[in-house]
Amino acid sequence: MKGLILSGGKGTRLRPITHTSAKQLVPVANKPILFYGIEAIRDAGIREIGIVVGDTAEEIQAAAGDGSRLGVRITYIRQSAPLGLAHAVLESEPFLRGTPFVMYLGDNLIQGGITDLVREFEANHPDSMILLTPVEDPAQFGVAELRGERVVRLEEKPANPRSNLALVGVYMFNDTIFEAARAIRPSSRGELEITDAIQWLIDHGRRVDSHLVKGWWKDTGKLEDMLEANRLILDVVTQRIDGKVDEASRVDFKVVIEEGAEVIDSTIRGPAIIGRGARIVQSYVGPFTSIGENCVIEKSEIEHSIVLENSTITDIGHRIEDSLIGRNVELARSPLRPVAYRFMLGDSSKVGIL
Repeated sequence: MKGLILSGGKGTRLRPITHTSAKQLVPVANKPILFYGIEAIRDAGIREIGIVVGDTAEEIQAAAGDGSRLGVRITYIRQSAPLGLAHAVLESEPFLRGTPFVMYLGDNLIQGGITDLVREFEANHPDSMILLTPVEDPAQFGVAELRGERVVRLEEKPANPRSNLALVGVYMFNDTIFEAARAIRPSSRGELEITDAIQWLIDHGRRVDSHLVKGWWKDTGKLEDMLEANRLILDVVTQRIDGKVDEASRVDFKVVIEEGAEVIDSTIRGPAIIGRGARIVQSYVGPFTSIGENCVIEKSEIEHSIVLENSTITDIGHRIEDSLIGRNVELARSPLRPVAYRFMLGDSSKVGIL
């Protein structure tokens, strides 16, 4: 069996972060989202993984390499154009044909991984199996209608959903999916939709089974979902202090302080993670916060936030909350007079002013 991870999206809902970084490489609990997917596939016993890439191919390849650090072998597949998930499957056919495979959207996080899904697919041999989860607002998702465990109908963002079971973004297929993807036509948005391909399988008598997520699932395409995923993962970390914490500092609850990090005259209240080489000086880092490598937080307070590597936050007079701060950012109180707000902001930036 092989794995296929789709990592070609532009991440428009996470701009401006994704103007300069692939959305699948934005870290949650200081680990790129993409790596959680690779590890989930690896832990299900799959070692051969294809990663479908687009405009951010070089960045993704630089981060994941040949996969050996993560215990897998990675093949990169360049999608010629962003024409839909089923189109990505067709362009991956030379890598996939002749073996069943799991397709995993690269910005998904699933508690507990996909081992149960893979084992069930191997045991029952359907043509396809889709991962589902109950949601409160099914009209915002692709929705499945079931008869027993069999899928009998799929609808994309239906006005009147027939169930509350949303497609999670993890799929199992055999070679019949290639015939289905060739048979469908582009949707109104000009893409070959994977839901249309799966519906073609159903309409042509192929067996499509369902598998329900037992834990939580997050699509990390939006800021609030990214912060929620960060919270959920930090909530289950085991405390580990490999860096330096001075006697004037206090570290409470589940906190990870990586090697080379320093905490000086500060309070860290977990769950939280402080990355390698980071310095926390006369500051407060509150629950559900991830501070990236080589960051400096000085005379400031921050909680329920993600700060990416090499950023500096200095002498901010109010607590920072619910924020995603990019790489190499400098956030500081200005000493200039007259007192005024002074900004240099990229496209699609969002700033809240007290």
